[in-house]
Amino acid sequence: MDLLINFFVGVHVIGIAALLGGFIYQLKAAGQGTVRFAPGMLHGALVMLVSGLLLTALNNADDVELNNTKIGLKMAVLLAILTIIFVKRSEEQVDKRLFGLVGLLTLVNIFTAVLWT
Repeated sequence: MDLLINFFVGVHVIGIAALLGGFIYQLKAAGQGTVRFAPGMLHGALVMLVSGLLLTALNNADDVELNNTKIGLKMAVLLAILTIIFVKRSEEQVDKRLFGLVGLLTLVNIFTAVLWT
């Protein structure tokens, strides 16, 4: 079971990398006012959602004590990210404040995972 859990932790990190990498890649465009949500950002967030749900289920099945408040907060933040990206994904230009909000929420999700023990 540990191997499977560690595998999905790796998949989760790949999803985070895709979301945050897409954000960082678009920062130059944000300065020029031509920012948009890259498809990789949506895919990364979806990978995070699926792998996070699987990690929760696998850890629960392995009788690991879970912090449901932390998981709920991370899920709410991720759903906000997904909603924003999904709704605005086809627009040629996105308001840079909305784009910045996605970046901020991504960092909130990362630091919630790392710092809340």
